[in-house]
Amino acid sequence: MLPLQKRLSEIEEMMKKSVDATVREFSEIRTGRANPSLVEGIMVECYGSNMPLKQVASISVPEPRLIAIHPWDPSNIQAIEKAILKSQLGINPMNDGKIIRVPIPSLTKERCDELKKVLHKIAEQGRISIRTVRRDGIDSLKKMEDSKQIPEDARFKGQDHVQKMTEKYTKRIEELLEQKEKELTSI
Repeated sequence: MLPLQKRLSEIEEMMKKSVDATVREFSEIRTGRANPSLVEGIMVECYGSNMPLKQVASISVPEPRLIAIHPWDPSNIQAIEKAILKSQLGINPMNDGKIIRVPIPSLTKERCDELKKVLHKIAEQGRISIRTVRRDGIDSLKKMEDSKQIPEDARFKGQDHVQKMTEKYTKRIEELLEQKEKELTSI
């Protein structure tokens, strides 16, 4: 039974990572308030490779609706500005040569609706990821049974456990989606 428990915990860990990735993507959707996580993950092309913004600049929030980005190397300021403009955030950076200021405008009804669609897409990607983990996990349990590592009844119990985990983490993504939608509409 030890290999079964180990495999089930691996499957659960992969499902948790799928939920964590969804949470990270949700945090990058702006809700009308300035938040460093909004821009931290934007990929900036500098030094011959793509790097997250948080690795090439310090990010601060001096005012509730303003993000200030201080590049560590001033030669990267154009690349940072370009990356922000290319992102799907719908924000316009202002560059004064030393600092990039990103004002966060109030959300319009249309933009709020667009962001809800993006949120639903992110949530669906998270659910797909969890279902993929479920499928791979069940396949691995079948292989364990075929190679005589576990008996047939243990495989069925394992499959039931994997299905319960799938339902649990899918429900968690739904809760996160509802929470983020409430953030959008409360502004």
